[in-house]
Amino acid sequence: MMKYKKTLFLLVLILIPFTGIRAQVTNSSYVTAFGEKALQFTTVVPISRIEVWKLFTTEKGLEKWIAPVVKTNIKIGGWIKTNYDKTKTTEDSTTIQLDIINYLDHELLTLKVNLNDHFPVEARNEDQHLQEIIQFVSMGKGKTKIISTMVGWGKGSHWDQTYTFFEKGNEWTYKELLKLFNHPHDKQKREPQ
Repeated sequence: MMKYKKTLFLLVLILIPFTGIRAQVTNSSYVTAFGEKALQFTTVVPISRIEVWKLFTTEKGLEKWIAPVVKTNIKIGGWIKTNYDKTKTTEDSTTIQLDIINYLDHELLTLKVNLNDHFPVEARNEDQHLQEIIQFVSMGKGKTKIISTMVGWGKGSHWDQTYTFFEKGNEWTYKELLKLFNHPHDKQKREPQ
């Protein structure tokens, strides 16, 4: 049954660009062979990996879709800081900081997810390994598949609550990214600058 679902999912991803179906965010989450949760969202965007990379690693690119206030220090050991409140700075206590564990230009970005006060104290105290792995896969013809996978989940109701938050939040975030391309009144492809 699992093989059938994976095959069907891959077939849908392959057919989307050819059928004119509007791009969407697909929840492709699973449990690994070793019993660990992988929260995964996949989408295809109509731009090259180089252009997608700019949307994820430059302040100008991130401001277009993730948050109005962004500061980046792109290097291994660096960070991406964001704030959803345009009246704040990236030094404010409400800022979200994602530490950069590693990256491969235009291919992969691994971020350490730091839980803030919004999350249960038990999850914050136990968190050591929560991270988001973002893969950028060229689909040809100027299209790129983005695969976002969060791993490093703990166990218990406090972690279930944290997982549910990110399940909703990550889907919303990647839908915000798609808004750059899914404008019904805009017949031309929008290229990030």
